[in-house]
Amino acid sequence: MQLYALALGSNRRHHRHGGPAGVLAAATEALAAHGVRVIARSRIRATPALGPAGRGFANAALLVETPLDPPALLAVLKRIERDFGRRPGRRWGPRVLDIDIALWSGGRWPQRGRAAPGRLSVPHAALAERSFVLDPLSDLFPQRFGGMHPRALRHRLSGLLN
Repeated sequence: MQLYALALGSNRRHHRHGGPAGVLAAATEALAAHGVRVIARSRIRATPALGPAGRGFANAALLVETPLDPPALLAVLKRIERDFGRRPGRRWGPRVLDIDIALWSGGRWPQRGRAAPGRLSVPHAALAERSFVLDPLSDLFPQRFGGMHPRALRHRLSGLLN
């Protein structure tokens, strides 16, 4: 089994699940329906939007377990996003649901070399600069990581999953 830390975000209502916090809760349930076991979840945090997204986000993090390798898990995450109404569009725009692989127990992906632009890269390339991801991740391990500097947190979380 593989362990992953996932980052979830939403800043648009969904016709069935309601506001962004409801979307994140429903997305967590959708992961289980795809055979991804949720081990721990952060609290949902309200965060300001970056770039042209307009309205603020609800963000959360999950620690999950699955037999899937990173590309196979990414395919499941993209399917769930589509099922929630996500459509390809402008970068940094508003979205019903965004799920990213932040960290993986296998370390880096790709395991050799660097990912081509637009391809899967684990840990997420901008993880250390994204407090909207790091803060929820630190909720998963508060005794060990509460109040750490973002770069130190990224390093420690990567080590935890390896």
